[in-house]
Amino acid sequence: MLIYRIVHKIYSGSLFASGMRGRWNSAGNKVLYAAESIPLAFLENMVRRQGVGFNNDFRIMFISVPDPVSMEVISLDGLSPAWRNPNDYSECLPLGDKWYQDGKSIALKVPSAAMPEAFNYVINTVHKEYSKVELVDVTNLVPDPRIEDILKKYH
Repeated sequence: MLIYRIVHKIYSGSLFASGMRGRWNSAGNKVLYAAESIPLAFLENMVRRQGVGFNNDFRIMFISVPDPVSMEVISLDGLSPAWRNPNDYSECLPLGDKWYQDGKSIALKVPSAAMPEAFNYVINTVHKEYSKVELVDVTNLVPDPRIEDILKKYH
């Protein structure tokens, strides 16, 4: 399975997991967030930029996860409408933390808060299968300049 991650160029040389808290993980849990497509990875980053646009400093990481992938799936059916709240991860954190602590699968497939019909993947970097995860390519991110203009408007 190929998944995608957009990062600042200083982080694009390796599959680094900071352990910072995210929607699906508590602080200290070493996970990588990636998307099922480049456009979704871009959208996820766009909503986090909060007015700071993209420039030549961002890269697209192409990440290969071994097939067959051991994966747990969280579907929209099991989530309340509040799960998408950008300031309250109280519904998502326990689900992601349980998955991480159980250690049964390397990947957690979750709906995207930015576009719930699409999926992101949370990768457990301490899972026994993680050594098979591979960074296969890194390319420049070159978005349409109009997107940069829109983002700068709200900064």
